[in-house]
Amino acid sequence: MNTKIKTAALIGAVAAALAAQATTASAQAKEKCFGVSLAGKNDCAAGAGTTCAGTSKVDYQGDAWTLVEAGTCTKIELPAMADGTKRVGALEAQTRDLPTT
Repeated sequence: MNTKIKTAALIGAVAAALAAQATTASAQAKEKCFGVSLAGKNDCAAGAGTTCAGTSKVDYQGDAWTLVEAGTCTKIELPAMADGTKRVGALEAQTRDLPTT
C-alpha cells in the first residue's frame, strides 16, 4: 500500500474508534429518573396500567421514568405540588402524582 492509502486507513480507524468510545460513554452517562416527565413524555415503565414510552398519564408521575444525564436527576427543578410540597426527581419509583384512574 502506498503512504496515502495507509494514512487514510489509519485516520478512518482512529475516527471509528473515537466514535465508538463516544457512543459508549454517552450511553453510560444516563440514568433513569422517576417523577420528572410530563404526561405522555416518559421513556418507559410508567407503572401499572401502562405499557412503555409515552404512556404516563399525569405530569411528574412518580412511577414513570425518563433518561437524564447521570448525576442530575435529583437536581432537576420541578414545580411544587398543589399542597406546596416540593417535588424532586428520584432514582427509584415514587408514590406521588399517580393517576387516579
